[in-house]
Amino acid sequence: MATTAAPGSHMAAIKSCISSPQRTYMSCTANFGTNSEVAISKGLKSSSHISSRQPLFWSVKSGPAKSVKVITRAMSGAAENSPLPGLPIDLRGKRAFIAGVADDNGYGWAIAKSLAAAGAEILLGTWVPALNIFESSLRRGKFDESRKLPDGSLMEITKVYPLDAVFDNPDDVPEDIKSNKRYLGSSKWTVKEVVESVKQDFGSIDILVHSLANGPEVVKPLLETSRYGYLAAISASSYSFFLYSSILLQ
Repeated sequence: MATTAAPGSHMAAIKSCISSPQRTYMSCTANFGTNSEVAISKGLKSSSHISSRQPLFWSVKSGPAKSVKVITRAMSGAAENSPLPGLPIDLRGKRAFIAGVADDNGYGWAIAKSLAAAGAEILLGTWVPALNIFESSLRRGKFDESRKLPDGSLMEITKVYPLDAVFDNPDDVPEDIKSNKRYLGSSKWTVKEVVESVKQDFGSIDILVHSLANGPEVVKPLLETSRYGYLAAISASSYSFFLYSSILLQ
């Protein structure tokens, strides 16, 4: 089983992590869809006041005489005419690692653009079998339109790391995966190897975005999913986030 990027079905507001422009914020998490989570480490400061109950990307006002229905979806520059609003915080000098980006669709890419628009440096983790196609598309300018930020510049991606979050370390990788032609030519792509590579290259990161999910029985209806298929999906789609958070944000 391998891990690939998967878009979520909704976007939730960030939890009560940012409440005052004068505070230094401890680590927190937010859901950007069913399969996208964000961990923000110490040291991020708001450039404008954001109340603890105000959603990060939108606000809704409603009165007794009317109801408001909100539909939120990931915004990609290739599919949206209006520019991304950007985050109302200053992330200049901060570094973000987004795990699970293999194209210019989905929440991972949209979150990367929002972080870049706020000034963050962007690192990506891409599923190994999709790495060559993704990097080739970047080089050929296929994503240039959707890389556009609100100021007209293109999102810069400092580095793309090969990644398969199913495997914690090289000893966990079975021989059939090691010899698979889709994995040949790539190295250091297990969770702990990627973490070590990032630390060697950059020392530390400030923001971790987990935007990946998959499972061996992902095409089956839920009620037809076996115990093995369910636990395998949880391992790739959920446990990997906690593992990354525990060692990458240290």
